[in-house]
Amino acid sequence: MPELGGFPQLAEGSVVTVGTFDGVHLGHRDILRRVTERGRQSGLTGLLVLLTPDAEQRDALADSGPLLVVVLPFTPTLARYSAEQFVTELLQKRYRMRELVIGYDHGLGRGRQGDATILSAIGAQRGFVVDVVPPTLDAAGAPISSSAIRTSIAHGDLERARRSLGRPYGFRGMVVPGDQRGRALGYPTLNIQLPAARKLLPPVGVYAVRAQTARGVFGGMMNLGPRPTFGELTPTLEVHLFDVSGDWYGEAVSIELISRLRDTVKFDGLDALVAQLGRDAAAARVALTQA
Repeated sequence: MPELGGFPQLAEGSVVTVGTFDGVHLGHRDILRRVTERGRQSGLTGLLVLLTPDAEQRDALADSGPLLVVVLPFTPTLARYSAEQFVTELLQKRYRMRELVIGYDHGLGRGRQGDATILSAIGAQRGFVVDVVPPTLDAAGAPISSSAIRTSIAHGDLERARRSLGRPYGFRGMVVPGDQRGRALGYPTLNIQLPAARKLLPPVGVYAVRAQTARGVFGGMMNLGPRPTFGELTPTLEVHLFDVSGDWYGEAVSIELISRLRDTVKFDGLDALVAQLGRDAAAARVALTQA
């Protein structure tokens, strides 16, 4: 494998952290901050080795500080590496690692065998320092973790997820053609292709949202789930943006979930539905001013 991984900045050595950084929550940001601090103190380059991220992770890491980032595909071959192989053949040989920063619950190498104790022992043998970052605690004093955030989202507790992430939870999707029923009701919607199955979504319902688009940032409201008033049980994702119009087909949008407004319900008729949409819009605008 080539030395320096294509980065001449690593010639004098690096301070490295490595992982999937699933969700990029506040605990992850504390680790990244520590890498930057250790690099500044030691005069070494800070390096994030990111294992097979998706586009949303890359976006979330855009403001992670003055770190070099290398994306390392998590291949079957890499999955078979022991902790010592990962450290010596990749981090030391390719990236000239002299310090390794990890979270308190980190597991590196095959079967996540390389915990803080084992990595510290390898570091003592191989001549690099291991800095273990303690857990970042939430308001209740519990460690912030990706699994706890997923639980909050699955239960619709968006506020707790936001506090742990340091930003609203969201997703990215492409605008696709719909049946234009919302337009006929006075509430035109962007029909967004549902994210991949592995992307966690909150319970079905109506939400206040903020949309990041190439045209700007807009507030709105979103229906996630079926449309029982029309007898349609297939889940859809429809977003009505406030104070904007136009054709959005084929455009990518990033949706931030601000607040859950209500459950999905079946209405007796279109008049009742339109009246409720008016109340939803008013509630969403209030939620957006408080976000």
